[in-house]
Amino acid sequence: MKRTKDRAAPNATGTHPTPQSPIPQQSTFLDTYPEYADTAILDHLRATEYRYLDAKNHLYLDYTGGGLPAETQIQAHADRVRANCFGNPHSANPTSAASTELVEQARDAVLRFFNASPDEYTAIFTPNATGACRLVGEAYPFQPGTRFVQLADNHNSVNGIREFARRRGAQIDTIDVTPPELRAEEHEIHTALDRPPPPPLRSREDNGGRAGLFAYPAQSNFSGVQHPLEWIDIAHRYGFDVLLDAAAYAPANRIDLAEIHPDFMPVSWYKLFGYPTGLGCLIARREALARLQRPWFSGGTIQAVSVQGDWFHPLDGAAAFEDGTVNYLSIPDVEVGLRWLSAIGIDTVHTRVQCLTGWLLDQLVRARHATGTPLVRIYGPTTTDARGGTIAFNFLDPAGRVVDERVVARDAARATISLRTGCFCNPGAGEAAFRLRRENLRLPGLQFPATVDEVLAAMGMPTAGAIRVSFGLASTLDDGARFLDFAFSTYLDRFPDTSDLPARVAC
Repeated sequence: MKRTKDRAAPNATGTHPTPQSPIPQQSTFLDTYPEYADTAILDHLRATEYRYLDAKNHLYLDYTGGGLPAETQIQAHADRVRANCFGNPHSANPTSAASTELVEQARDAVLRFFNASPDEYTAIFTPNATGACRLVGEAYPFQPGTRFVQLADNHNSVNGIREFARRRGAQIDTIDVTPPELRAEEHEIHTALDRPPPPPLRSREDNGGRAGLFAYPAQSNFSGVQHPLEWIDIAHRYGFDVLLDAAAYAPANRIDLAEIHPDFMPVSWYKLFGYPTGLGCLIARREALARLQRPWFSGGTIQAVSVQGDWFHPLDGAAAFEDGTVNYLSIPDVEVGLRWLSAIGIDTVHTRVQCLTGWLLDQLVRARHATGTPLVRIYGPTTTDARGGTIAFNFLDPAGRVVDERVVARDAARATISLRTGCFCNPGAGEAAFRLRRENLRLPGLQFPATVDEVLAAMGMPTAGAIRVSFGLASTLDDGARFLDFAFSTYLDRFPDTSDLPARVAC
């Protein structure tokens, strides 16, 4: 089957208004991004530690979804498990003691990596960043008179906290982000945090002296926007605890918890360095952690418990939140990964990601069909100012219509390119990007259960979401050039084939 129709005729000058080749000369690129030369170590590591990418001719552009493991990390895990015997930490036998020692070393390494004083912070190991958010949501002392204030640009793992707040009678307020840059202004933060809760009013002493919880991402997993870390201090001045979602920010940006002081900070380790998966962390201020009220207890979280006496006493600190047996064979790999990333230098990764992102944004913004129509519509900033290495956009055809995201997923897979399509578990940013109003989202008359396509039609959405490409530790200039070549050769001056697309089953 023919994938695309023939290329449109060139413009009046006989040429296309985009570069004939997207592959830049190294010297030309370095003229614009001279700091890229300081990241040469990453090219060496790509050829040695991440060679499986090139061996399979795979172009990986989903670092916001997950990082990639180095061969050294995998070898370290195998060597450790082959050479030693480890057992369940909930004991005092030799294998248990060996596991406990490595788990605590990893916990200490987490705090050192983020420059967090162990007197102020502790690290709680969780299945993922989502598990870290759930721990906060289920245990935060929401009640009538308290508030949950959320930025619209949150991952669903943070959005879900609102349901805990709702069930306990807390007020829920959402701060919108505004297109085209998908940011919120600081005055809107002040206005939202200063808004009084509805009756019945209670004194803050009833809630440990706190007004409620403010939650936002340091970096949007949708648009790459980096929201100001200064908002943490602002929220504290209004009496709020702060949950700072660092899952998308931490892989390529330095976080210093001696300078900023969020009360709760979820992270996912596989997003930083690829391995291990299924393991995250809640880094929590001890003072804020003490205010949480867990609705249950489990194995590993209690000091003592009685069935007949109907009482229990929880453990202190992190242990009271690590349900059951922790992943003691993989937690030591967190320390290995942190050493690996520290040896490379998080600032080196940041520079590499910023240069590649800036270059690709420049190329995409300039690209035009022969009709003069832009090749892409970008959601979020088009410069590297206060943004990370995540680019959300849609391709447009020569008539200016959005190219169905299923077409791009199909074409990219055929080209061995891994990117993301959809709303990326961030509906608030997607709604703002597509300029949907609240009346578009109330869907009057729509009968459920409904198909995704029926929901999209009711909302007036042209497609089910955006395309997302993102750079990371193992990315190179050749990766960016290969993607651009794919974009030009597949969509520039072409009307993509939209036949035989699979039904949408979810957004």
